This record gives sequence, structure tokens and C-alpha cells, in this order.
Amino acid sequence: MRSLLKLFLVSSELIVLLFIWANFRVLAVSSGYVSDDINAMPKVKVGIVPGTIRYLASGNPNLYFSYRINAAVKLYRSRKVSHLLISGDNGRKGYNEPLDMKNALMEQGIPESDITLDYAGFDTYDSMIRAKEVFGQEKYVVISQEFQNERAVYIARRFGIEAYGFNAQDVKQYGGLRTKVRETLARVKAFVEVQLGVKPTFLGEKVLID
Repeated sequence: MRSLLKLFLVSSELIVLLFIWANFRVLAVSSGYVSDDINAMPKVKVGIVPGTIRYLASGNPNLYFSYRINAAVKLYRSRKVSHLLISGDNGRKGYNEPLDMKNALMEQGIPESDITLDYAGFDTYDSMIRAKEVFGQEKYVVISQEFQNERAVYIARRFGIEAYGFNAQDVKQYGGLRTKVRETLARVKAFVEVQLGVKPTFLGEKVLID
């Protein structure tokens, strides 16, 4: 019993250290590359918009979705980017994040020719790697809320991609503590995946963005 207790305590300490170090590294690597100031963004070809659902289970609009669309339109109209890559989940019937975001962007006047959809961006890690490996982008701006941008930029830069994050308006009324805990776990997951060099769920043929 004493040996088991000692093993449990040592394992617990290591897990806590992993959480602390992973979160520190994500913030340290992304620091200086993530901003809500549009003037701090470089002029690049592609802006990546991570997908999310348009409506909540309640039927109400998802503000994460709305604010990302607003930020993407702002960046596009400022001519900081000339093309938008929507990377999201279309893994099951009737659920199509990229198409919903494309439709919302077109409603705001973004030409269809300036939008490309990545249907296999199942999570942030996959989206960042696929942007390089499938869509050939070595430099891009990620357009999302700050917490996701920090993680996305960390992942991209650890794989040699010159990534920046343009922060969409945050959503304070959703989740609070639960959202923070979930993001802490997501950073640990991203850190471990980077260290292990995990391959995206799906790659496939290359797609040229003109």
C-alpha cells in the first residue's frame, strides 16, 4: 500500500508539472504573434478560420461563430489577407462547419472564389498541419478567439510555419470556468501531440490555393 501511495503521489506530481509546463510553452511560443490589433497583422495570402457550429443546441446563434466571421471579414476588407481557408469538421451527416461559415462569409460579401473549404480540420492541430501539408501555406493568419489562436500559433510555429493570430471578439457568457478548464486540457493535448509529431487524422491530395 505504501508503495502504491508513493507511486500515486509521484504520478500526480508529474501530471501537474505537465499541465503547468504545457500551458507555459503554448503561451511563451505564441507570445508576440497574437493580437486583436489589425495593424499588428502582416499582409499574407491566406487567413485560416477554424470552424465552429452556427447555432447552439438551444437554437440560438453561436457567438463564437458570429465573432469569427466578423473578424475574418474585417481582415479581408483591410486587405491583410486575400483568401480565406475555412477549416472545420464535416465528419458526420448534417454537420458541416466549413459550409456554414462559407455561407456566412458570402452573406457579408466575400466572393466565393476567395474562399476554400477544408472539410477535414477535425481539430486545431489537424487544421494547422493540413494548411501546410495539403494547402501549401507556409505563412498565414489564424482568425479565432484569443485562446484558440494561442494554441494554433504554438502548433504552427513548432512545425516551422510563420503563423499569426488575429483575435476575434471573445465570448464571456459561455461556460466561464468550464471553458478555461477545457482550454487548459486542450493546450496539454496540443503540447503532447507536437512533441510526438502526431500525424493529422487525414491528409489526402494537395489542393492549390490560387
